[in-house]
Amino acid sequence: MRFLVAGAGAIGAYLGARMARAGEDVTLFARGPHLRAMQANGVRILSPEGDFEIRPKVVEKLGDAGPVDVIFLGVKAHSLTQLAPQITPLLREDTVVVSTENGVPWWYFQLGAGEFSGLRLERVDPGGVIAQSIGSRHVVGSIVYLATEIVEPGVIRHTEGNRITIGEPDGTRSERTRQISEALTKAGFKCPVTTRIRNEIWVKLLGNVAFNPISALTRATIVQMVRDPDVSVLARRIMEEVEGVASKLAIELPISIEKRMAGAEKVGEHKTSMLQDLEAGRPMELEAVVGAVLEIGERLGISMPYTQAVYACTKLLERTSIKTR
Repeated sequence: MRFLVAGAGAIGAYLGARMARAGEDVTLFARGPHLRAMQANGVRILSPEGDFEIRPKVVEKLGDAGPVDVIFLGVKAHSLTQLAPQITPLLREDTVVVSTENGVPWWYFQLGAGEFSGLRLERVDPGGVIAQSIGSRHVVGSIVYLATEIVEPGVIRHTEGNRITIGEPDGTRSERTRQISEALTKAGFKCPVTTRIRNEIWVKLLGNVAFNPISALTRATIVQMVRDPDVSVLARRIMEEVEGVASKLAIELPISIEKRMAGAEKVGEHKTSMLQDLEAGRPMELEAVVGAVLEIGERLGISMPYTQAVYACTKLLERTSIKTR
């Protein structure tokens, strides 16, 4: 299989580098100084599992990647509106598109979403551009549990995690998910195939909706937030609200809030992706992670005061940060 990582940032470059080292045919798509550094020197990975360098093919234009079988969308959720139309020309009948974004994915209410089938979240897919560009039949969902960051152009630090769960949005098992899982497993990842991808998305949301915006507001690492007596209470209240939305969608969460908190503490002194983006002057994934859950809550008539308050403050922080840069 031929793989393309469309958006080789911290997660995408790490994913692509591991797969290339395992012998897979991988092309990375990137831009700016990160692109130039990877083209000149390859990708350098710093990891507790062992440092290494690899030189996969790196392109500045998606069309230069050539025909591919699987496209990993490595950009942040808010960048998909711009990227998705560029993906359309690459799609053949059997091309697979694996979404790796945090938050509620644009395809969530497509293919087997029950009474909410066809619902589009404006905060995730403004104007429906993504859904129009990437047909639902191409999509395989994924949930990425990796802690990575770009320490300098072309250099990725991996601090924790090696699991990527994948699954068909309609809950079926397929040959294509089996093949992708095998390739990722060969690259050293744990890659279970689930028939309950929507349920598992909410497990990650449970933590992200709470910790990501709070981290941006406080500049705290995950372990600092969990161990702070006041912030940990706030995080639990937000998780309770998220749990309430999931319940209304008939999602049974396989993990308790206490276990989610304990799992977060094990991540240690890691900055959330939202805090990393804020410190780097990049837009945050606020709408896909927090705004989307609030939008669903509003549609279901669920009050989410703790989540709404933190969301409003983080949104203002982002606007004022952009103005001062």
